[in-house]
Amino acid sequence: MKIGFIGLGLMGRPMALHLAQAGHTLHLWARRPASLEPFKDVDAHAHVSAAEVAKHAEIVFIMVADAPDVREVCLGENSIATGAWPGQIVVDMSTINPNSAREIGAALATQGIDFLDAPVSGGEVGAINASLTIMVGGKPEVFEKVRPLFEKLGKSVNLIGDTGAGQVAKACNQILTGVGVLAVAEAFNFAARSGVDPARVREALLGGFAYSRILENHGQRMLDRNFKPGFKAWMHQKDLRIVMEEAHRLGLMLPSAAATAQLFNAIVGSGMGEDDSVAALKLLEKLSSPE
Repeated sequence: MKIGFIGLGLMGRPMALHLAQAGHTLHLWARRPASLEPFKDVDAHAHVSAAEVAKHAEIVFIMVADAPDVREVCLGENSIATGAWPGQIVVDMSTINPNSAREIGAALATQGIDFLDAPVSGGEVGAINASLTIMVGGKPEVFEKVRPLFEKLGKSVNLIGDTGAGQVAKACNQILTGVGVLAVAEAFNFAARSGVDPARVREALLGGFAYSRILENHGQRMLDRNFKPGFKAWMHQKDLRIVMEEAHRLGLMLPSAAATAQLFNAIVGSGMGEDDSVAALKLLEKLSSPE
């Protein structure tokens, strides 16, 4: 197929390469020329705008930072909507507000363009290993057309519901992972300040009801002091902002998510936004230091 891909950063680059390696022709647009360098040896064509990508592609994937970026790529000047045709499919794999996904999908629908919101979980490692969890909102028949491509990118691919439902599922994911990271960081800091080896504590907890993938994977990263970003702290901050905005709109109390959102605000405010989200441990250590 002729596939468009816009957003060739930490996540988008390996995802697009997987599609090329599966035999598809890529049509790309990037703000930074350096983002196109990894595609020199695959069947890929660079274009000057999102509109030009849309003119050449049957399906256009987007993987950018936030809702304003998605809106600009889809509906702004020289956007996908400018170059697209009825029946074309746009797949946004960014993490944005569910309402924004619904609004963008509705705007594209006025031109006969189908839209799926398909945020992912798994971070850079999941993108590189094609092991992402993909949560999709949109029409079932459109989802089925794109499913073979999703399966080149992830191991778990699920249609959640109508447009916006994928983003709701991702928000739920970010509540659980964010609160989980904070819980593990608190437990490790508590153990260390009590004079007990956090590694020994983790080993014991992995064998009981406290086991979680967060404790296993993120906990090991904390013990290794490996703060190299697989999922940057500022991105988790942004995702939890989305959660809290939706909670406010719906009139919901989310006490654990609210506390975790404040933690990530503090991580970014302390200059650790480019670190992995496991930098939560560094922040707690800093705040509890007697010095």
